[in-house]
Amino acid sequence: MPGIYIHIPFCKQACNYCDFHFSTSLKNKDAFLSALKQEISLQKNYLKPSPEGEGRVRSVYFGGGTPSLLSSEELLEIFDELNKHFKISPDAEITLEANPDDLSKGKIKQLRDTPVNRLSIGIQSFFDEDLRYMNRAHTSQMAVDAVKAAQDFGFSNITIDLIYGTPTLNDENWKSNLDKAFALGVQHISSYALTVEAKTALDHAIKTGKSKNVDDQQTARQFEILISEMKKNKFIQYEISNFCKEGFHSRHNSNYWLKEHYLGLGPSAHSYDGVSRQWNVRNNNLYIQSLEKAELNFEKEILTPDQQYNEYILTSLRTMWGTDLAQIKRMGEKYLKNCVSEVETYIASGDVILKENFLFLTDKGKLIGDRIASDLFLV
Repeated sequence: MPGIYIHIPFCKQACNYCDFHFSTSLKNKDAFLSALKQEISLQKNYLKPSPEGEGRVRSVYFGGGTPSLLSSEELLEIFDELNKHFKISPDAEITLEANPDDLSKGKIKQLRDTPVNRLSIGIQSFFDEDLRYMNRAHTSQMAVDAVKAAQDFGFSNITIDLIYGTPTLNDENWKSNLDKAFALGVQHISSYALTVEAKTALDHAIKTGKSKNVDDQQTARQFEILISEMKKNKFIQYEISNFCKEGFHSRHNSNYWLKEHYLGLGPSAHSYDGVSRQWNVRNNNLYIQSLEKAELNFEKEILTPDQQYNEYILTSLRTMWGTDLAQIKRMGEKYLKNCVSEVETYIASGDVILKENFLFLTDKGKLIGDRIASDLFLV
C-alpha cells in the first residue's frame, strides 16, 4: 500500500533535542508551497502500480517541522494538486502532525473541512517542567485541551507523542504521563527515549554543563514502565516505539517497517521504491530554486543486496510481525547463514525468540534492539 510523506519545514520555535530539517522563519512559505506543488507534478510517476495492479495511495502524512502552521486553504491546495496526479484511496489514512498550541477550536474546525482524518499531536509531556526543558511552545493544559477539542470536533483517530528519559522526568511522573494519556482515550501513542543528536541545542547544553546528560539506567527503567503500562491498558506494541488500540496501527509508520514503497515530498524528505532510496536537498532555498526551474534536487542510492538484507533486519526485527527467515533465505543462503549464526547468542540470552521460523525481540531484547540488529548485519 504505497504512501506519500510531505515535509513542511517550518516551526514557531526550535525544540532543543530536534535535528529534523526546519526553519523558524515563515518568509518563504508561499514560495515553498508553489515549489511543493511543482514537485508533486514532477513526481507523479514515482509510485508505480504493484504487480497486483493496486496503485492507490493508502496513506498521506504531513510531517515536519510543524504542518499545523498551514491554513486549511493551503492544505486544500496541496490536496488538489495531489488528486490531480495520484489515485488516493477513499479510505486513505491522512495524518497531520500538530502542536497543541496550534490546535485552537477554530483551527480544529477548519481541519475537519479538509481530508485530514488523523491527528498526530506532539505533546511530549503533561508536565510543564519537562516542556520548558525541551523548549516546547505549549503548556500541559494546552495539550489536554487540544486532544479534548479534537475529539469534540469528531476526530476519532488521534495519536500523541511522549518522550521519556529527560533529566526532569522521574519515574512517578512518567507513569503519570501515561495515565493521563490513557485517560484521554487516544487510539495511538508513539513514545521515544530522549536522544542527544549532534549539533542540537541539547547537545550544546550538555557539553557546556548547562544540562545533565541522559541517564541510560533511567531511560531503561522508564522504557520498562512504558511496556508494562501499555499492556495493562490493552495497547498493542507493534513496533518498539509505537503502540495502538486494536485496528489503529499507523499505515504511514507501518510502510517504513514493512518495506512498502513511499514518496517523500518537500526538503529533506526521503523516498523508497523497493530498490533505491533518494532524499531531497536539506535546504529550503535550494529546494525552491530547483523547482522554480522545474528540476528535482535529490541524491539517490541503489541498494545493494547486502544493504537490502541489513535494512530488512533493522526494520522487521523492531516489529510485532518479526523477521521472516524464509524471506531472508530468498535473499540468498549467505544471508540466512549469517543471520542464524549471529542470532544464536541472543536466543540463548533470552533477548530473541524463534517461533515458526520468525525471529522476535522479547521485552528484554527491545532494550537493546538496535544493537541486536547491527550484530545481525552483514558487513
